[in-house]
Amino acid sequence: MQSESKPITDKRVALDDLDHQLLALLRANARTATATLAKKLGVSRGTIANRIARLEASGVILGYTAQVGADAEPSGIRAWMSIAVEGDKTREVVKRLLGEPSVRSLHDTNGRWDLLAEVHAASIGELSVVLERIRKIKGIGNTETSIHLQTFRLS
Repeated sequence: MQSESKPITDKRVALDDLDHQLLALLRANARTATATLAKKLGVSRGTIANRIARLEASGVILGYTAQVGADAEPSGIRAWMSIAVEGDKTREVVKRLLGEPSVRSLHDTNGRWDLLAEVHAASIGELSVVLERIRKIKGIGNTETSIHLQTFRLS
């Protein structure tokens, strides 16, 4: 059985710094007005509208949804990706990861790993594509990924 949806990598869209900043703002609040986004990013409303249209057409932006709690999302794969950053590339890596549509949260850590990213994907196949895309980000040295199986709560 073949899936009807195509992975993002099929369209080979190149994201620049403005795209990553725009995606980060939209992920924080997808209902932010175009004029507000333009002001925050220091560009025209037309530039923002064109960027959003291009990101939607290329499959980078797949849609707009409400954020719901983890227990309300019964399907899909959640994973935790531990990331080691090379040298002084942390800011650049964080900026790229905040613009990555599959990264739901990003945490600064200490110890062996520099960052911890919560990654969501619709399937194992999509997760594989996402992990490969993240590993190619300049400045990422090593990664280790664990699939989220279950959450336990203390009462």
